[in-house]
Amino acid sequence: MTDADTTARNRYFLITGTRMAGAAGAILGLILIARSHATFPKVIGTALVLSALLMIATVPRALARRWRTPPEA
Repeated sequence: MTDADTTARNRYFLITGTRMAGAAGAILGLILIARSHATFPKVIGTALVLSALLMIATVPRALARRWRTPPEA
């Protein structure tokens, strides 16, 4: 493997890892919402779900845009 292939593979794994971490955070928030009886943990769980969904939607796209190959002039 060349250095460029290794870098591309590592970037792919990082983007996939951020998606998986966001999904895990959303699941954790849903579990927190479902198992709590008090209001405060439900609010924390809702905030966790919303922030995880925002992370899933924005972070991988931002990383891909940051690492995009520049057009040859």
